[in-house]
Amino acid sequence: MPRAVTLIRSSSLSDAAEYAYAATAPADARLIFLAGSCPLQADGTTAGIGDVAAQAAKCIENMQVALAEAGADTRDVISTRVLVASAQQSDLVAAWEVVRDAFGDHDVPSTLLGVTVLGYDDQLVEIEAVAAVQDGS
Repeated sequence: MPRAVTLIRSSSLSDAAEYAYAATAPADARLIFLAGSCPLQADGTTAGIGDVAAQAAKCIENMQVALAEAGADTRDVISTRVLVASAQQSDLVAAWEVVRDAFGDHDVPSTLLGVTVLGYDDQLVEIEAVAAVQDGS
């Protein structure tokens, strides 16, 4: 099945960013707006307490489940927002490396933010995403 997402790169902007600067989807694409993916186990407890990378990995795992249930996968994601409850840049980088590796060559536009607190006990990471698919193409 052809993919709806087209990543856009710019030779006029820095290549230091590890993601495309923009992405598009055609007018007939079905957009999928995912809730923030949290590092929660099936029983509602927080995974990877104190470990930013482990929590980012659990967020990706949970995101993949939500995407599959919506008829998509990570190659259909058009953008992400990665939230890390930390003022330490190294924590943001640790979460980003997990996200970057999970998306591989499909390096969608992304925003990485340090925030003061997230919604669940011991939560350090949350990842939001939007995806686009073309059904029946």
